[in-house]
Amino acid sequence: MPDAFEAPDAAEVPAAAQAPEGDCATASRHVPQPGDAVPREAVAARRSVFAVFLCFGAVYANWVPRVPQIKHALGLSDGGLGVALLGAPVGTVCAVRLASWAVGRWGSRRVTRCGAVVLSAVLPLVAVAWNAVTLTAALLLLGAALGLTDVAMNAQGVAVERALRRPVMSGLHGAYSLGGLLGALLGSTAAHLNVAPLTHFTVIAVVSAATVWCGSRHLLPADEPDPAAPSSPATAAAARPRPARWPLAVLLLGLIGLCSFTGEGAVEDWSAVYLRDGLHAAAGTAGLGFAGCSAAMTVVRLAGDRLVARFGPVAVLRTGALVAAFGLGAGLALPSQAASTGVAQPAAIAGFTLFGAGVALVAPVTFSAAGNLPGTPSASAISRVTGIGYLGFLAGPPVIGFTAQAAGLRGALAIPAALAAAIALLAAAVRPRREPTPRA
Repeated sequence: MPDAFEAPDAAEVPAAAQAPEGDCATASRHVPQPGDAVPREAVAARRSVFAVFLCFGAVYANWVPRVPQIKHALGLSDGGLGVALLGAPVGTVCAVRLASWAVGRWGSRRVTRCGAVVLSAVLPLVAVAWNAVTLTAALLLLGAALGLTDVAMNAQGVAVERALRRPVMSGLHGAYSLGGLLGALLGSTAAHLNVAPLTHFTVIAVVSAATVWCGSRHLLPADEPDPAAPSSPATAAAARPRPARWPLAVLLLGLIGLCSFTGEGAVEDWSAVYLRDGLHAAAGTAGLGFAGCSAAMTVVRLAGDRLVARFGPVAVLRTGALVAAFGLGAGLALPSQAASTGVAQPAAIAGFTLFGAGVALVAPVTFSAAGNLPGTPSASAISRVTGIGYLGFLAGPPVIGFTAQAAGLRGALAIPAALAAAIALLAAAVRPRREPTPRA
């Protein structure tokens, strides 16, 4: 399979080099030619967007270890906390649609920088909530900042890929995963030292905002908006020509993201519960399932660009999905009675780890494919795919919970394995597309 970023023949130039440049439909893309020098600005831009992805992952991850303390401080029940936690994904799903217009209006560089700073600034608001309603509102704002920044920084990542003419999205998402691990460690340490959440979040906000603002100075300005761009979302929707409001390619990529994010959310929320309650693991062991999943995702993403360049996005996505499906399925195959033999717990942890390794490249490969669809602005396609995919974070936890009540948690966790198998069937959707040839 030809690599979409390594100086292809003129007849094989992929969609990444033919569709409109940047986030504006009116700009034109440069078709890479053999021997072209990689611009120094693109190398600096990669470092800048790497810093944004890193801070993006770290900010939200600092909040997760403080959830139990904030829950007890506000006197929330499990149900009340569950409702409040829906604020973040709801805000994210709502914001990704606004992000498409914002990037088209101001460019991914500006929206990425401002969005990441706003994300950092919103984090302390979670610590000043005094009841379930205010906590939900704070998480709604946090989720909205996450969604806005997510679309913009992925659009910037696609622009950097084009400038460098090689895959970089996997490494960028690896930076996000690495930031998440670092943020989780910082948050856990702060909780262990009994640092007040407001103090903790304020320090993280200041450090993150400063790091992003200084580190993102070299983001590419190539997708700055057209001066004739519409001035509102309504006029933008009316003025932007589209062959279809929801192209089939966008729907297929969104479905792949939905399958992956549903599984990731299920492992994040239920792996520890399964190990603790289903397999009678010790409290210190119960979290190893998600830890293994996160660590595997980080390692694979940091190496993923080379895999995509070597084998192509379709083969990488399909192979990873099969590893996730069979790995998790095999890890869940042993019944809970086998826990007494000391086999079931390691098998389950290994299954969750293989699942993380298998789905690690789904998001970067899918977002890259969306950002390079012919005839569709990058931010518009990415926002749609992200919006569909993030529905998995909304629907996944309750679907697993309701299924567990009827079939047991072991049976319910087979759903992520089945969804991973579905990704393998849909993997052809990430194949680079060519611009349609005009008829004479």
